[in-house]
Formats: sequence, structure tokens, C-alpha cells
Amino acid sequence: MSSFSELELSPALQQGLQALAYEEMTPIQAASLPWVLQGRDVIAQAKTGSGKTAAFGLGLLSRLDPSISRVQCLVLCPTRELADQVSKELRRLARFIPNIKLLTLCGGISLRPQIASLVHEPHIVVGTPGRILELLDKGHLTLEKVQALVLDEADRMLDMGFGDAIADVIAQLPAERQTMLFSATYSDEIRAISRRVQRDPMEVTVESLLGDEEIEQVFYEVERTRKTEALAFLLGQHRPESALVFCNTRRDTQDVAGELEKRGFSVLALSGDLEQRDRDEVLVRFANRSCSVLVATDVAARGLDIKDLPAVFSYELPSDPEIHIHRIGRTGRAGSKGLAIHLCASVEIGRIPAIEAAQGSAATWGRLNLAGGSRSAPLQPPMVTLIIDGGRQDKLRPGDIMGALTGEAGLPADVVGKIDTFATRTYVAVKRSHAQKAMEKLRAGKIKGRSFRVRK
Repeated sequence: MSSFSELELSPALQQGLQALAYEEMTPIQAASLPWVLQGRDVIAQAKTGSGKTAAFGLGLLSRLDPSISRVQCLVLCPTRELADQVSKELRRLARFIPNIKLLTLCGGISLRPQIASLVHEPHIVVGTPGRILELLDKGHLTLEKVQALVLDEADRMLDMGFGDAIADVIAQLPAERQTMLFSATYSDEIRAISRRVQRDPMEVTVESLLGDEEIEQVFYEVERTRKTEALAFLLGQHRPESALVFCNTRRDTQDVAGELEKRGFSVLALSGDLEQRDRDEVLVRFANRSCSVLVATDVAARGLDIKDLPAVFSYELPSDPEIHIHRIGRTGRAGSKGLAIHLCASVEIGRIPAIEAAQGSAATWGRLNLAGGSRSAPLQPPMVTLIIDGGRQDKLRPGDIMGALTGEAGLPADVVGKIDTFATRTYVAVKRSHAQKAMEKLRAGKIKGRSFRVRK
């Protein structure tokens, strides 16, 4: 079975799939959906971008009863960004099912509006374990009618210290429920959680996590003191429009980003100690192509879903080979060619055999000559982000911004990129050649009859 049309889904769900042009299932969907739709517990090995959200989402929506105004489905995610992505996908799949209420409940934002939104119970809750537990403890959220639980990217939730919170949340769910666990790795901890919370789960593993024909992967031996120099050289040599650089520590993300910035790169750092607003802004700018290089830890980069990422770099090899596989899986998606480059100091050589075993192939080593310096100037990002000090609370929608830019401002539609709207601000990506004009026009004009502060 490979086509969505072969699945026993309601006409409304089939209509939603058709509207999204979802025809052929991805490997993880084909392997897991038949069991999910039967109501079986499932433990699946799946990475970001594999199509896992539709796999469990169709299962959740197929058993939902919109006439019952109680929380029937709960999805736990490691980060707010991933929770937002899951919520968006579920809403798209459910667009032709009337009267479904879905709430996203995550930390990093005020409790008050979330409490207010729970006065009328949702059918589906997507959120982070800490905030879900907080709302449960305060009595604002009840889960005794939950029929289905999803633990999405369970390995990352454990890495981030959510193990106890997950256990406390699950303790408040009915014993009779469907539990779906999705993880990029099958560690002993993941299997232990499965044994505790699942009943006779179907185990789904999709072979070939790496498409070797789609990803060029090269290792370079470089002493640690010259790694930043080597990274800048290789970025200048390959000139990817976007590159994600992985570091093992928060301190390295700041140091590496600072050194690349000195060398003229458009670079941002992403680590777990950023305030939520700053984190949102970093993720938006990288995703909309107004920043060329993002330096991040593995945990901080979780939930960042860039469909077309040309290159990933490892500043240092991870000690866990599964994390190495996950890094590589960020590039070379959907048939696009990808580049994965890894810098390896002599003290890291001992990690190579485990990596080779995990990826099922020998490491390919390149030779690096740093004597001549970088061969070309850093590539400037194609877009510039404009920030509008108005958002959902001001009833601003992406269509309003696009209308203001292409109407009164007179910009061609194809120079406007992604528009991301948050509660109190909106980020608009505009082609670099038109950014100044766009900012001037937005400052001089009005959006929905109102003036807003606009800045780069």
C-alpha cells in the first residue's frame, strides 16, 4: 500500500489530503499508518521531515468526535517550534472537518491567554511537557477523556530533561488509550519508556535513513585550534545559500558564530539559553533565507524544519553516532542534493568506527590546504527581514502584509518571501534588492488602515 487513497479514511480527511496534494505516502507513513488507523500502539523510528506528523495526525483525526467538547488527543513535543509545526500540519489535514478546536500549549509565553483559551475545552492539545504539566497541576486542563497520546521526538524530550514531566503527564491519562511514540533513535531509554507506556506496540523502522546518492559527505581532519579557519574556508569554497553548523556546546555556538561574523559571514547563533522572542527571530531569519549560516547545538536546532537545506557542517563530531545520522538527515531532502562536511580533530578519530557502522558506509576523507585562505568572499543571503511591530493581537494576517506590499507599495509579488506572524510582531522576508523600498513604503503607508513601526 503506497497511496493515501487506499486508506480507509473519512471523505473529509481524503478531501484534506487532496487539497494538500498528498498522493503517495512516504516510507514512514506507509509502514505505520495501517497500524495507527487500527488503533494499535506504535513505536516508530522517524526523523524530522520524514512525514511522521501526517502519519500520527491522520490517526488522531480519524478517531476524533467533534461533538464531544473534551480533550481527546494529546501530542507532546520537545520544543515550541516543533509544537507549532505539528499544530499547523494537523490544522491543514483537518481543514474540511467542521468545528474542531486545537490548542498549542507551550512554555516561553504567558500562561494567562492559554488559561483563557481552555475555558472551552479543545479536542486536540499539542504542547511541551513542562507547560502541559503546569496547566494540569493548576487545574486548568483535564485529560481523563484522552483516547490517543503521541510522544513526538521522544529522544529529544529525554535529552532536554523532560523524562519526569512526561511520566507525570501520562499518569493523568486513561489507561485505555492508543500511544504512538516517534523517535529519531532507538536508545535503551526510549525502549524503556515504550515498555512502561505502550501495550504490545508495533515497531516501525524505515531502512536507509541516509540517501547516499543525494548527500555528498566528507570528513576533514583538522586540529581544534584551526577548526574555525577551516570552517570559514569550506563555507567560502562551497558557498551554500544556507548552511547549518552543529556544535556540541552552547559556548562553541557563540564563539564560532562570533568568529564567522568577523570574517564577513551573515551568521546567527542558536542555543538553549536564548529568550523565546530572540529564538523565534533567529529561526525565522534562517528559515526565510535572510541569514546564510546558523550555528546551533543539536538540542537547540530541534524543531527547525528547513525543507531545502543545501549544507550541514559538524564543527565537532558527536559522541553518539545516531546524532551524526540525524545531522546529515537535515540536508538532501525530497530529491535535492545535499552536502555534509565534518571537521574532526585527532582526539575525535576514535568516534569514526561507530559512525561508519551507523551509516553503513566508510567515511570519505578530504584533503584541506588552508595556506591560501578562503577562495571567495562570503555569500550574502538573498533576502532581508523586515520587522513590523504588529501581529495577531492587532488582527494582522500575512495576506494583509502582502496586500500592502504589492498594492499601495507597488512591489512585485515574487520579491516577497516568507511572512511569519506572531502575537505582537510580524517578520517579512523581502529580496535584498527591494528591501529598502519595501521598508520605506510600509513606513509611509498603512496596513489595514493603521500605521506600524517597521525596521530591519
